[in-house]
Parts: sequence; C-alpha cells; structure tokens
Amino acid sequence: MDLGKFSVSLAVQDIAASRAFYEKLGFEQVGGDQSQNWLVLHNGNATIGLFQGMFPKNILTFNPGWDAAGNEVDSFTDIRELQKTLAERDVAFESTIDAPDSGPASFVIVDPDGNQILVDQHR
Repeated sequence: MDLGKFSVSLAVQDIAASRAFYEKLGFEQVGGDQSQNWLVLHNGNATIGLFQGMFPKNILTFNPGWDAAGNEVDSFTDIRELQKTLAERDVAFESTIDAPDSGPASFVIVDPDGNQILVDQHR
C-alpha cells in the first residue's frame, strides 16, 4: 500500500525559534506562511511541517498523489480506496472521509502508542 509522501507535522511552541533550529540542521523553507503559524521545511528527502497553535501534539503525515519530493504523480491510490482497505483490515479511525467521490480529502488513524497519523490527499 503506497500512502504517498511522508512528513512529520510538529506542534511547536515558538515557530520562529523552531524554524531557526531546523535551519541550523540544513532544512530550508519550501512552503507555508510563518505569519499564519505554519511552515514546511525540506532537507533532502526529509520533510517537516512546523505548526504553532494548530495541533495538540505531533502528527505523522502521508500525502497520496505526491512523491517524496512533493511532486504530483500520475498514478496513485485514491484516499477513499486507502480508507476502504484499512477499514477492511480493522484499523480504527479517529476521523473519516465525508467528501465527494474524488478530489481532496483526509482521514486520521491512531497507532497503538497514541500517535496520530493523518492521511491527507490534496488533489
């Protein structure tokens, strides 16, 4: 099962301080808006999102339809099919898709240790 691009969404206390720290590690901003309290940073194939005041804790994120660099791919498994497959495997959902038959949608599952996993399709 290909879940698409992987990143970690970090719930940060001070987005400016977090940005400065990760830039020291070689990360560069590739998206987001610091004035809106969110940034996306890359370092090679590693992607992190910095989110201040948006989430209570860190989230693992997968984006169907994107490759590791965040580029759109021609062929991918639609998020509704992923949700169906996971439901058939008895995976419990924290939130499910309540959207049309195609296009952007997301769902959230939680691993056995309480880590949220967001599957977020943008197209």
